[in-house]
Amino acid sequence: MSRFELQATPLAGLCVVQRQRLGDSRGFLSRLFCADELAAAGWAGPIAQINHTQTAEIGTVRGLHFQHPPHAEMKLVSCIRGAVWDVAVDLRPDSPTYLRWHAETLSASNQRALLIPPGFAHGFQALEADVEMLYCHSQAYAPQSEAGLHPQDPRLAIAWPLPVRGLSPRDASHPAMGDDFEGVRL
Repeated sequence: MSRFELQATPLAGLCVVQRQRLGDSRGFLSRLFCADELAAAGWAGPIAQINHTQTAEIGTVRGLHFQHPPHAEMKLVSCIRGAVWDVAVDLRPDSPTYLRWHAETLSASNQRALLIPPGFAHGFQALEADVEMLYCHSQAYAPQSEAGLHPQDPRLAIAWPLPVRGLSPRDASHPAMGDDFEGVRL
């Protein structure tokens, strides 16, 4: 019995993972990760790192983050408390959806996750106070390979559902993409 329903998005390789809850009068069980089942959506290795974040204020945006090769990573992103508007941006220059973005509402109640392939930037906006996110990464964090895009870059024109607030100094300092932006070559 599959614990996940995998749903394609308009961006090749980006997949919505709908978790299936098993429950009774005691509560429920929800599988957050299964390498065997996620292999069908492109997960090809062990989990290298798991991160848990908490964001206090509604409207706060975190991201848009990515890592360059050889540390480009796949991420499985889940909201385990509250709700977020989760965004992935295709940065693969050879992709037909290069520089396009896709967003999904992820929440503790809707049991959805986003499986983000290497070569994508990721960020989210808190739709509620005190949201918590859980990230499974295929690669460990490598500071020398990290990069980011400004979440309000006019070239991306992301339609954030709330006014953007709470950017970290690092996220706010990412410049807008220039004509020389080369994307992520895998």
